[in-house]
Amino acid sequence: MTAEAYFAKFGAIETKPMTAFQTIVARRLTQSWTAIPHVTHHDDVDVTALEAHRKSADAPKASLLVYLVKALAAALKAFPTFNASLSEDGATLILKQYVHVGIAVDGPLGLLVPVLRDADRKDVASLAAELREVVERARSKGLPMSVMEGGSMTITSLGGIGGTGFTPIVNQPEVAILGVTPSRMTPVWDGTAFQPRLLMPLSLSYDHRVINGADAARFCRHIASSLAAPETL
Repeated sequence: MTAEAYFAKFGAIETKPMTAFQTIVARRLTQSWTAIPHVTHHDDVDVTALEAHRKSADAPKASLLVYLVKALAAALKAFPTFNASLSEDGATLILKQYVHVGIAVDGPLGLLVPVLRDADRKDVASLAAELREVVERARSKGLPMSVMEGGSMTITSLGGIGGTGFTPIVNQPEVAILGVTPSRMTPVWDGTAFQPRLLMPLSLSYDHRVINGADAARFCRHIASSLAAPETL
């Protein structure tokens, strides 16, 4: 009995073929999930100072996501193992000397991942303009494969939708992916009193063959330190 026939026993159904793009994405995600031993590390990053900086008159007009790109680029420089890929036989770790950050964009065709190249060498304003341009292209007419190849690591954001954390699937051949959900104001004890702090939840999924848990925690703490001093970005 087919799946359609089984479910039709209980009431009316409708079938909708998967698009070619959805089929490709499903195959890649299945391959990544089955081939990589995934672990997800969750952390809350204090972005109170960053939000104040963003609202200041002399700060470039950029979203929290753009500052996160800069903080991630700095972390990839400090932790080269995260900016790597495994060889096909799993015997060699290929360390990349460039820092290209992918951004997952939800568009009409599905999830596309344009890559912001040399993110470590560009300032916040340049990255903000580039991100706006590729997001508009992704959502209006799609992107060529050349724009979505060669990423060091991917950021996938649910900041505009909701949630408190999730387990993003590593975008092969990368070895880690950083998920972010909406920031929230939270009372934090400072030793004397509770202070209102804006916290950004991060969800870092990584390939446990390459990265261990302690380094994942340090990686997130490095991002936190960078975002706590936004003027350095």
